[in-house]
Amino acid sequence: MKMLRYGIIAVLLILGVYWSLAEAQKAGETGYPNADFLATAQWLQDHADDSGLVIVDVRTDKHFDDNLIPGAIRMPWRQFQYNDAAANIGGRFVGTERAQEILGEHGIGRNDTVVLYDDLKRDGGATSSYLFWVLDLLGHEKKKVLERGVEGWIDAGGDAAAEPAEREAVLYQAPADQIDLRKSADAAFLMNRLKDPYYQILDVRSKAEYLGQTPNVGLDGQVLKLGHMPSAYNVDYTLNWADPDTKNLKSYAELQQLYRGLDPNRAVVTYCHSGRRSSFSYFILRLMGFDDVMIYEPSWNEWGNGKYFYPVETRENLLKGDALPGASGGVGTSGRPSLGGGSGGTSTDRSGASSAGSGSGGSKSGYVSCGG
Repeated sequence: MKMLRYGIIAVLLILGVYWSLAEAQKAGETGYPNADFLATAQWLQDHADDSGLVIVDVRTDKHFDDNLIPGAIRMPWRQFQYNDAAANIGGRFVGTERAQEILGEHGIGRNDTVVLYDDLKRDGGATSSYLFWVLDLLGHEKKKVLERGVEGWIDAGGDAAAEPAEREAVLYQAPADQIDLRKSADAAFLMNRLKDPYYQILDVRSKAEYLGQTPNVGLDGQVLKLGHMPSAYNVDYTLNWADPDTKNLKSYAELQQLYRGLDPNRAVVTYCHSGRRSSFSYFILRLMGFDDVMIYEPSWNEWGNGKYFYPVETRENLLKGDALPGASGGVGTSGRPSLGGGSGGTSTDRSGASSAGSGSGGSKSGYVSCGG
């Protein structure tokens, strides 16, 4: 009996090791740790008749071409934003209360599986990902972004519909303890954490915007400050696509290389100009298994506004280290893990000179004062 017990234990251990290796190989080669967040056209074809499935076309009227996936409702993503003209900031989240009202008005229930899509002409996922972020913030578990949007569906042989589906309004109510407001960061929060090593700031604009070579403009058309947030790294959101034309996502292994040096055991704050592009990078990081991710939605519209005294810099901060995101250990938000041996960064000004760390320096470092 003792030998039998030992034999059973040995078999279980071998099976456990085999399963772990198989899962690691799958994630490393083709899969994503949070693969359930992504829907392909084939998946949608296989599950189109599932009970509780809600397909949502998030395109605005300006970018709508009258082609819908059959059964899809229309819920333009801009319904979840408003412009704050007084603050000269375009695109602010309407808040959790109004967001739940909008979802309920469109017949979306708390337990529904929501598949979000846009199109390739606009963003290839960078507007449907905004609603992914909204649902994530509300703690909605079953949500997916359709890869390559409506074109991906049609290219896979799917039919197109001319009229959207209509759903009866329901009460959408997220339990208060499941709403994760931490997924949204504001300027005051970030100002107090610029030198906190737990927080990694990710600027997802183009490199020219990041370095201050191409200006952004505010809601009033005025040019904003040049540069980026101190210590911020730059990974252009378009680099998440394997092909800029078809907008297929890179494999998990390729994304690991793209974000090499970014620590999944620390928080990541994404921002862009208005929060739209950064929502796509937010989605990608969540797909990769990052858990403590947040969006600074006012982004450069606020931080770069001359009426605010937020510091900016123009030097380039480079991710460094050999660690691949997701390659070691779990991801979580319970307490702060040890940062020993984690990722770090170097800063380089436009001349190529390097300086350690990310604090404020003189003009040689590329630092720009925060003056209003």
